Amino acid sequence: MSINKRQTVSPKIKTFLTSGALAGPLFTLMWMIESAIHVGYNPLRHPVSSLALGEFGWMQVANFIVAGLLTLAFALGLRLALQSQRGSTWGPLLIALWGIGLLGAGIFVTDPVSGYPSGTPDLLLNPTTHGALHDQFSLAGFLALTAACFVFASHFARRGERGWTVYSIVTGILFPIGIFLASAAFSQNESLVAFGGLIQRLTVTIAWTWLTLLAIHLLDGLRQKVKNEGNQK
Repeated sequence: MSINKRQTVSPKIKTFLTSGALAGPLFTLMWMIESAIHVGYNPLRHPVSSLALGEFGWMQVANFIVAGLLTLAFALGLRLALQSQRGSTWGPLLIALWGIGLLGAGIFVTDPVSGYPSGTPDLLLNPTTHGALHDQFSLAGFLALTAACFVFASHFARRGERGWTVYSIVTGILFPIGIFLASAAFSQNESLVAFGGLIQRLTVTIAWTWLTLLAIHLLDGLRQKVKNEGNQK
């Protein structure tokens, strides 16, 4: 992607974009570790958010908050890197909303679901306030990220980057479908409930992979710009 000369030499932009490249892998690594240490937790059945419950719940709370902060930094990096280009406003803003959704999901702990922690009902008839807020922040983040995929698809289409255009569109389609199926599973749909955690993990991984590769794509653009400028001197 083309980025103006002053921005290509900015360590600040590189740092912010690197935050975006790290957010997804770190978030994923943490929930993988946590899934192995929570007694009674089944990653095939239970959502990532349920890791915030129980003895080691603080780890997932911290995981949400760190991922949210890194994503907000990434959104700022996007804004600076894409300044004056199409998509430089809505794209970063929507990514920032995804980051805020992660922060909210960490601050407001989810309610028990699908029988975790052990001894809790499969579905609470009366959700708690913090559980409801967790769901609302999560939903807002899901919607924002879905919209971001299509904003960047439009951005890449204008730039003639067909591969990234298609990739962004496919991600924007698969992500909400996966979220819908996972939500149905956690609502105790008989045919999906046993695999709700797996569906959610695959879905979130699709989204994080797109965000990670987007950050790397922009970082590569910065490096190429610097290299080209060095060759011209």
